[in-house]
Amino acid sequence: MDTKKLTLSAMLISIGVILGNIIYIPIGVSKCFPIQHAINLISAVLMGPFFSTGIAFVISLLRNILGTGSLLAFPGSMVGAFLAGVIYYRTKNKYITAMGEIVGTGIIGGLIAVPIAKHIMGKKIGALFFVYPFLLSTITGTIIGLVALKAMSSIKNTKIKESL
Repeated sequence: MDTKKLTLSAMLISIGVILGNIIYIPIGVSKCFPIQHAINLISAVLMGPFFSTGIAFVISLLRNILGTGSLLAFPGSMVGAFLAGVIYYRTKNKYITAMGEIVGTGIIGGLIAVPIAKHIMGKKIGALFFVYPFLLSTITGTIIGLVALKAMSSIKNTKIKESL
């Protein structure tokens, strides 16, 4: 295992768990965490699909253990992180990657959340019930992530990506 990637992963997980308790938007039975989506984008660009999916999983797991998240955190964050990671790996374009995070979390993750809410959580909801809040959260978070990536790339003499 690469120590630098593990250290960056731990740092992003810590940020995700801590800021997830501070910055969230409650909508219906779901809580929307825009910082999660910013972290998905940043980790997808810096470390690829497997690390970004792992980071999303651990953040979701810790939030559930701490009682600050719901089971719906898993499909939204993990699908978006994986899709963003795969897209960045293939295109090396941050903006197309951002669209992958939005589609993966907002649309695909929102649709996967429906059977989880219905069968595991016992909530009767419509097929598109989670798409709107997931889209709202992921668009906000993706914008934050793009701004953070821009700030990182503009810091003189910093080679974060190359050092990983």
